[in-house]
Amino acid sequence: MTDTRVESRSDERLEVVTIPVSDVERAKEFYARLGWRLDQTPPGKVQFTPPGSACSIQFGLGLTPAAPGSAQRMYLCVPNIVAARERLSRLGVEVGEYFHTGGPAPEPGLHPDRESYRSHFPFTDPDGNSWLVQEVTTRLPGRIDPGPTTFTSPDDLARALRRAAAAHGEHEKRTGKHDENWSAWYAEYLSGEQSGGQPPP
Repeated sequence: MTDTRVESRSDERLEVVTIPVSDVERAKEFYARLGWRLDQTPPGKVQFTPPGSACSIQFGLGLTPAAPGSAQRMYLCVPNIVAARERLSRLGVEVGEYFHTGGPAPEPGLHPDRESYRSHFPFTDPDGNSWLVQEVTTRLPGRIDPGPTTFTSPDDLARALRRAAAAHGEHEKRTGKHDENWSAWYAEYLSGEQSGGQPPP
């Protein structure tokens, strides 16, 4: 008899991506210089986690048959792309020029309206593994499961609160009265913004 039971969905978290490097110590120095957290791992592996990220990278001898430098266009999402590029430049990382998407083809420079997901710049590690830094300020609907609302930095939270304040001001204009329960409205707005849900009415 065939078992036709359907199991409920379990969490499946992408937690670690293996990147190929030729010199482990050189790669370790590079990612430490970025300010990424060096995690505790079993011998033979080096693992780093970017600030605020739920996913890490790892490298080490014999961990992957891929050629060093063959990991390309890994996305590193940031709330302020200008600040991110300036910080990397100060650390001595060779960064590429800004470009933006949204038209028939990528164009030079930041997106004119700084729309979320549109502005980018590249950089590479010493082996040529490439990273694409992308500015994300508002998530697309359904991009994040509903759950705890988190922010990667005080600056990230401050910008979110300013967006909530502006949206709440429009809400009070529509209703024509002061909202004494503004804190709950803010909370619903911030949670919905991160999960891609609809803003409160």
